[in-house]
Parts: sequence; C-alpha cells; structure tokens
Amino acid sequence: MFEPYLEILWGFVKAFVIGGGICMLAQIVINFTDLTAGKILVLFMLFGVALQGLGLYQYLVEFAGAGATVPISGFGYLLANGAIKGAEKGFFGAFTGALSSASAGISAAVIFSFLMAMIFKSKSKRN
Repeated sequence: MFEPYLEILWGFVKAFVIGGGICMLAQIVINFTDLTAGKILVLFMLFGVALQGLGLYQYLVEFAGAGATVPISGFGYLLANGAIKGAEKGFFGAFTGALSSASAGISAAVIFSFLMAMIFKSKSKRN
C-alpha cells in the first residue's frame, strides 16, 4: 500500500543527499579558497566532464537522478556524454554531440534570461 510512496520518498532522499553533497563541496571550496565564483563553476563543470569521461558520473546519475544532473557538474556530465556519443560518428561528431545534447538547457537559459530582462529592470549594485 505505501510501497510506491516510499519509493518516491527514497528517490527524494537520494537526490537531496547527492545534490546537497555536491553543493556542500562547493561551499567548502568557497569558504577555504580565494577562487572566484566563475572559477569554481568551471572547476565543478570540468569535474563532471572528467568523471563522465572515466565512466563514473553515470553511476551517480542512475543512483540520484536530479540530485546529480541539476548541479553544474551535471552540465559537464551532459556535455561529456554527448561528446562521447557523438564521437561514435566521427571527430566532428564529438563537437556537435556535446552541443546537441545540451541545446535544450542552453536554449531555455537564454530564453528565460531574456524574458526576465524584459520584465524586470536591472540595477547596479551599490557598495
């Protein structure tokens, strides 16, 4: 009777623990290094690329689902996964595969950013 609900709850728990762990690692890097936010984002994206290149990030995605794909390391995983699949079609496919696998997310980011810029007025931050 409660088994489907427990399975859903367990999926939430796994996503929270893995996603929270990735975010916790990022916060530790922020607190104990002088790296800028941009460098940390690139670092975590490259970790996602490297782990998928080694075939390890896929296990994390299968275990935690959105907990592993939503953080920026998941974007690196997505690019690497697309490049690996595209490379089966040749050298040029490695580049087009990465872009085609991430095109929906990139398009959504551009479209929603444009819409928010049209709705809200930006203001410079005063110190």
